[in-house]
Amino acid sequence: MLGNIADVKGNCLYGGSMRKPASAYRGVQVFTYKELEFATDNFSEANVIGNGGSSVVYKGVLADGTVAAIKRLHRDRKQGERAFRMEVDLLSRLNSPYLVELLGYCADQHHRLLIFEFMPNGTLQHHLHHPSSEYRPLDWGSRLRIALDCARALEFLHEHATPTVIHRDFKCTNVLLDQHLRAKVSDFGLAKMGSDKTSGQISTRVPRTTGYIAPEYASTGKLTTKSDVYSYGVVLLQLLTGRVPLDIKRPPGEHVLVSWRQSR
Repeated sequence: MLGNIADVKGNCLYGGSMRKPASAYRGVQVFTYKELEFATDNFSEANVIGNGGSSVVYKGVLADGTVAAIKRLHRDRKQGERAFRMEVDLLSRLNSPYLVELLGYCADQHHRLLIFEFMPNGTLQHHLHHPSSEYRPLDWGSRLRIALDCARALEFLHEHATPTVIHRDFKCTNVLLDQHLRAKVSDFGLAKMGSDKTSGQISTRVPRTTGYIAPEYASTGKLTTKSDVYSYGVVLLQLLTGRVPLDIKRPPGEHVLVSWRQSR
């Protein structure tokens, strides 16, 4: 990964405002901050489509008319810089219909932004747990297709990417749906590259995402592709039951979705 990152230093991945005309990193376009300001109407609140602890996502229209999701990372977080580099490096090399496509990035001075294909039906989380006129409930056929799409995404990362990629943060909020309700996996900021064997282990800090983390990973910090498979199982249970991974409003013994299902 470091070699790939070094390759784009001249394209201002580490900062600077110089942009070469028609410059691209492995097919990924480099944008200036001004271009993205224009695309989002100066990052208007009206264009916000997602908001997390480390970033805000805007809907924008690029100069060529392409509708895109523009992810603006908060500038005061070191973790955000690492996530930015990881997403640019990984998604510029990986090509799968089951992964959200990275269209470009911006690293003007202290600004860090990622430009993705726009997924009009939002996150799986919204459809399962916050249905509305905008996010309608999913029928069983759609749920099955989403489950298969997610399985194929993880299969690609684990079996066909070289080296193997472990997503490490697979959950409903990181599964996006296109206009046909087909699923693509997003958000590779916490991903790790490692062994191509499922028994190969990587020691790493455990993410704080409650309810999706494999018990052996939480207790030992040893990461394998099986950790993603556990998280996939939690998402599958959500698709089947409509329940969230952790719900303290439920009766005792039913708080944790996986434990509740194992006891039945």
